[in-house]
Amino acid sequence: MEHIKQNFSIKDLEHLSGIKAHTIRIWEKRYNILTPDRTDTNIRTYDIRNLQKILNVTFLNEHGYKISRIAKLSDEEITNMVKSVAATASRENRAINSFKIAMINFDQQLFNKTYSGLKDSRSFRQIFHEIFLPLLDEIGLLWQTDTINPVHEHFLVGLIKQKLYLNIAQLEDEANYKEDEALYVLFLPENEIHDLGLLFLNYELNYSGRKTIYLGPSMPIKDMKYLLEIHPNPKFISYLTIAPKDLQEFITEFETELCQKEKIELKLFGARIQTLDPMKQPQNVTIYKSITEFTTGLE
Repeated sequence: MEHIKQNFSIKDLEHLSGIKAHTIRIWEKRYNILTPDRTDTNIRTYDIRNLQKILNVTFLNEHGYKISRIAKLSDEEITNMVKSVAATASRENRAINSFKIAMINFDQQLFNKTYSGLKDSRSFRQIFHEIFLPLLDEIGLLWQTDTINPVHEHFLVGLIKQKLYLNIAQLEDEANYKEDEALYVLFLPENEIHDLGLLFLNYELNYSGRKTIYLGPSMPIKDMKYLLEIHPNPKFISYLTIAPKDLQEFITEFETELCQKEKIELKLFGARIQTLDPMKQPQNVTIYKSITEFTTGLE
């Protein structure tokens, strides 16, 4: 795949590689590790090949190779040494770096090749917990620091969601639910469209043999009353990232619209609810600090 032209600042390299900008400058000046371009105002910029090289150099350095030795190698020799070391090194770190490169280059083929390699020795659940979750944490930081654009994040998240949909469908096809099994209804409130966390909760519930109804993004609470006519007393789950603006108003609306006959459970996840005091919520509302806290109880 042809590289998409893109320039990076030295701060971008720091965020992507984990190596301090000051150290990168020393490596560059002393060992000619990188070959930056210069703007009209003499500011360093780095292309995708420099990014790939600093990731490879960092990988080798973390595995005991001195910079002075690495600097004497050609780009091809560095790449070959990375492949050799990687055969016995942490596959998690290699995969995360590979997914980063795929994201930066919008390279779906590299993403799928990396994913297929992981599937040889891991279940999808292991891949998500051990690779995708740490990767998404890093991507969030890269977005916050303006190292990547929203389009990069959307590209990567879209590919991960494809894998989630496929694995959820497979679990649903193989499911053997009990008649008295509790039903979980997964939804996002109005104006909330970030559904990756909710999708993974749907996967975890199906993985543990629970019945689910997935309603997805931007679901008005009042419209879910019709669901209660067919499925009384389900457990509702929502994952809040940017919405609603008023959390207590959202909880009050849930109580008013859906809990008139009996108290229906509402389980809340996501960054938006981390400031809520669990002790001040109705008894039927549970606040979870993480997905793992919830899934541990499913086993």
